[in-house]
Amino acid sequence: MGEFQHTIDTKGRLIMPAKLREKLGEKFVVTRGLDGCLFGYPLSEWAVLEAKLNEMPLAKKDARTFVRFFYSAATECELDKQGRINLPISLRNHGNLTKNCVIVGVSNRIEIWDEERWHAFSEEAEENFDEIAESMIDFGL
Repeated sequence: MGEFQHTIDTKGRLIMPAKLREKLGEKFVVTRGLDGCLFGYPLSEWAVLEAKLNEMPLAKKDARTFVRFFYSAATECELDKQGRINLPISLRNHGNLTKNCVIVGVSNRIEIWDEERWHAFSEEAEENFDEIAESMIDFGL
């Protein structure tokens, strides 16, 4: 849980918040996420997700496309002694990560956002939060 501001350097190194490091572990997987961010999963959660992705029907084009897109950018990240990870250029480009980043703890994963994208997303979500909350009743919330 939580929202943390950090910067990414020109070499693609990003500090992981100390509060999230314990949950992520020394090694974890980062890949393309939705809405222009990156998703990061502890290895145990990645294994659960892989099992679900492996069950997707190969005969469905959308399923093949999603799985290819999701897996092709996935990379195993390892924390260095300063608590940083090194994000490959393909992931930095997907997330438009150049300097200021926001790392958000979301259930079983983290999300890594460009700060401007995160603020735009947050503002839109806040404006529509009542409507969004009302639609969650369909999910038993």
